[in-house]
Amino acid sequence: MAFKHILVPIDFGEVADHALEVAISFAAAMDAKITLFHATWVPANAPVSFGEGFEWPIDAFERQARETLERAASKARQRYRRIDALVVTGEPREEILAQASRLGADLIVMGTHGRRGIARALLGSVAERIVRTSPIPVLTVSLAGSDGPKS
Repeated sequence: MAFKHILVPIDFGEVADHALEVAISFAAAMDAKITLFHATWVPANAPVSFGEGFEWPIDAFERQARETLERAASKARQRYRRIDALVVTGEPREEILAQASRLGADLIVMGTHGRRGIARALLGSVAERIVRTSPIPVLTVSLAGSDGPKS
């Protein structure tokens, strides 16, 4: 099966960097487009303000996410030219699937931290939910058994 458009959700961590490297390998072999994607998010139950004028700096979060994502995309384009970058505001698990559909992606490549026990119960697993609910194939990538991302 040849893929034409690969969505790569990233959280700017080491595992996501490794997932991007895997996606570049796939894309290069199939001449596919990559969309590097980040969802910036403030949880719905987080207070919007804390009295005395302190509020979540959502605009600053978005600006920083766009700058960080563009740096990552620019670096990746040195190895593979067909890479776009997209930042949206929203809950990551929902936005990954929504953007995959909107963009017409036919593969999602994403990192998984492989959390277990209490960490998984508290933090949940974005990758697990995507794998269970995605209408398109999902390739999860971890650092387990690898030498980590290559620079």
